[in-house]
Amino acid sequence: MKVSTTEYRAATGWSSPLPAELDGPQTLVLAFGGWEMRNDPRPFDELRAAFPRSIVAGCSTAGEIRGASVHDHTVSVAVTRFEHTPLRLTHTPVADAADSSAAGRRLGDALRHDDLSAVFVLSHGVNVHGTELVHGLAAALPPHVHISGGLAGDDAKFENTWVIVDGSPQHGVVSAIGFYGDAINVGVGVDGGWNDFGPDRLITKSEGHVLLELDGKPALDLYKQYLGDFAKDLPGSGLLFPLSIRRPGDKAPPLVRTLLGIDEARRAMIFGGDMPTGATARLMRTTNERLVNSAWVAISRASEQLPVDRPALVVSVSCVGRRMLLGERTDEEVETIFDGSPAGSAHVGFYSNGEIASGAEGAPAELHNQTITITTFSER
Repeated sequence: MKVSTTEYRAATGWSSPLPAELDGPQTLVLAFGGWEMRNDPRPFDELRAAFPRSIVAGCSTAGEIRGASVHDHTVSVAVTRFEHTPLRLTHTPVADAADSSAAGRRLGDALRHDDLSAVFVLSHGVNVHGTELVHGLAAALPPHVHISGGLAGDDAKFENTWVIVDGSPQHGVVSAIGFYGDAINVGVGVDGGWNDFGPDRLITKSEGHVLLELDGKPALDLYKQYLGDFAKDLPGSGLLFPLSIRRPGDKAPPLVRTLLGIDEARRAMIFGGDMPTGATARLMRTTNERLVNSAWVAISRASEQLPVDRPALVVSVSCVGRRMLLGERTDEEVETIFDGSPAGSAHVGFYSNGEIASGAEGAPAELHNQTITITTFSER
């Protein structure tokens, strides 16, 4: 297995020559780019030319990760040539949020095979129900298959995103890469760094990702009571106080849900993932130190099964909300992951509109918010 990274800037081109010698059917090229890079065809044309036989995938971001740094207005690329792992790429349009579950099943049906080991998903980041997408994909695959990935970003605009299809940025699409055989070694780490506070509240009325009532009361009214002075800055201040949710009878760790918007007319709240009726919810808060430490927890978990003497492809997907909270300290999160990766590994990733990964203790794959998720790929 050989790995290499480079990055493209419009003013200067590639930071190092594209390693075209790594091209082949078992080569994966991941390219994560600033939202506006869709208007610059040069990097995508050059990737297609350099890697005509390879799997080329990627998406738009709210910040590109390469090595120990975070960048904007670039295309961060990792090229990985596997020695013993066949790859397959598939994609499907997602017409709207209601099509999300079916889109996931279509991807799973296209990739399913007896020796499928892992799937990495890159999805359109708006007008998609990420929870239903992941559940549809998981339902179409055997339970042992690792599922991870993320929803494309657009600099926290939540308006329009792109995913690479046939070498070019396209809208309204979900792509998925299948990894086959028993030579591939996949590790997944997820952590948030958030702590619950306040009482449990029962979700008594919701519509998908729209939270209408908590304990029989309008959700927005109750949320504003807790926020106090922060309420005047909603929805932006909601990034400071996400909710944790636990589904009825679910023993897995709670999921974190980020507030994306509010509906004053309905006194409702709009979140980045599903808010199922009957689940319990609690407010959450954090500090910059906890966010950075959670990156160390995630890379430690993802690296547990890695051979210490072999390089890996390390892919980080972190929530755009975390970047907004960390501000100038965002590089500390990425540096922590880079420092915790095996020597010689390639580290790329992006800040996203949602993170996809299996949870702790073998929990099934879910859509996460306000987390850092890390997937490591190596060969035995």
